[in-house]
Amino acid sequence: MSTSPPLLLVGHGTRSDAGVAEFTRFVGQVRARTRDRVPAVDGGFIELARPSVADAVARLAAQASGGPQPIVAVPLVLTAAGHGKGDIPAALARELVRHPGLSYRYGRPLGPHPVLQDIVAARIDTALAGAPRRDTHVVLAARGSTDPDANAEIAKVARLLWEGRGYAGAEFCFISLAEPSVPAALHRAVLLGARRIVVAPYFLFPGVLPDRVVAEAREFAAGHRGLDVTVTGLIGSCDELAGLVLERYDEALGGDIRMNCDTCAYRVALPGFADKVGRPQVPHFHPDDDHRHEHAAHEVLS
Repeated sequence: MSTSPPLLLVGHGTRSDAGVAEFTRFVGQVRARTRDRVPAVDGGFIELARPSVADAVARLAAQASGGPQPIVAVPLVLTAAGHGKGDIPAALARELVRHPGLSYRYGRPLGPHPVLQDIVAARIDTALAGAPRRDTHVVLAARGSTDPDANAEIAKVARLLWEGRGYAGAEFCFISLAEPSVPAALHRAVLLGARRIVVAPYFLFPGVLPDRVVAEAREFAAGHRGLDVTVTGLIGSCDELAGLVLERYDEALGGDIRMNCDTCAYRVALPGFADKVGRPQVPHFHPDDDHRHEHAAHEVLS
């Protein structure tokens, strides 16, 4: 019998039924892939959708023999923004109160990682359908954050995606909370001479925001005759992503968590964000949470 700890996949949550279904499918995919080495795999959201993190942790705790045991929590987020740095750890801290004796190791966010860049490049090739890369400008469209470190990471991903792959150019943009916007990035590509643009939504699973990327890209294309704008598929529940999750799982077990804290707004006073330094982190409200221990959990997290 495996002595490895169970794996908890933590998602943000979405109002998209398709996004919830894809997350659930991915949890099952990871579970099937790890059957011989991980005793249990479950997943939950911190807000907006079921199952909640509380539900997933309760299921893992119920499967443990001999009392509570450690778990490994891997955040299904692409950048180390507020969700990965604060909201998810706060939700997990609340579960420690609800399940005395429980402990956890916390994995790194998924990106940036060469595996993700290769997946995005494959989605771009599919969208190109044989058209040459050298005549194609790529626009990487991400969620956007109030965390400047996370937004800077997207710029890095766009640059790494461009390097060595032969695209005519690569821009980055955000669909919410940060600039440049999707139309602004598309306009910049046009000013740089683009006649063919592939928009690559940098999202794991379907949701409201990736749908908005598609809508804004189509609207821009409709206003620019002669411009070829295509939107790629999402990263999705692929084997490569499952392998990356297991890499993060192994890192957490091995203690090799190389998080970059040099530009973290919660540790360093960055211009315009100094009020974030040392800010207490509290979990999101989830309507399915059991509130019997809410007061005790709040005391722990405050």
